[in-house]
Amino acid sequence: MNELRVIPTWQHGRARLYVCLPDGRNLAWYDREAARVNLLREDQEDEVLTALGPYLTGPVSVGPPPVPTPAELARLTLHPDDDLAPNRPGEALLIALDRDPGPARRLRPDPRRRALAAQQTVGEALDRLEGSGWHTLHSIPLPGGDRIHHLLIGPGGLYAVHTLYARKQRVTVADPRIAFGRHEPVPLLRRVRADADRASHALTAEVRAVLVLVGASAVTVEPPPPELRVLTDPDLDALTRPGGVLKPADIEALHAVARDRNTWSRL
Repeated sequence: MNELRVIPTWQHGRARLYVCLPDGRNLAWYDREAARVNLLREDQEDEVLTALGPYLTGPVSVGPPPVPTPAELARLTLHPDDDLAPNRPGEALLIALDRDPGPARRLRPDPRRRALAAQQTVGEALDRLEGSGWHTLHSIPLPGGDRIHHLLIGPGGLYAVHTLYARKQRVTVADPRIAFGRHEPVPLLRRVRADADRASHALTAEVRAVLVLVGASAVTVEPPPPELRVLTDPDLDALTRPGGVLKPADIEALHAVARDRNTWSRL
């Protein structure tokens, strides 16, 4: 029991610390807001509290967890290495830049850092919706090396959100191409739709495609592309206005499936 791991997560608007065995199985979790340590195995209370000692901020209650929902049961049985919920916005780019930050001085800005800034801007905005019944997963890996930048799940349905850095640029969207200023248009919209289609297949539910242009000075869409929404980052709230598509139980169930890495590796 000397090798218990403490893993921080952020779920349902609350910070939690999970205490896990070396093989990834959960023994307990500490809900900071409720000041409670929920034990899955009461005979290991002393070991769990010792592992959590550096993180406890005051008196806590200790006991068995409340009766879990089916979605919570699925989460509790998920190995931490397979859980995508802790992914930060731009997780893959953060890892890549940490491994290879590139030269200290370069003539042009590193495009990875611009892409990361866009994903962080959108991801942080989506994370703020957590208390309104929405869940967001970031940087979902797909077979072949692609990533779904953000998956938004909530009362209004499911959205696969792709972000693009467009600071102070005029953007023209002419399906299936997109052009920044006077640069040559590229057929990016096919990929945005393909990511949403793959998510629909993985989750067996309709997932709508969204392209978010971060920092664009002007956006022209001619004509509106079918089965795809084009937004700028200040307009993200528009995604949450529709309601009545998914019930709370459906949202939790889909979130539990979507956060499992194995859901996507089978595509």
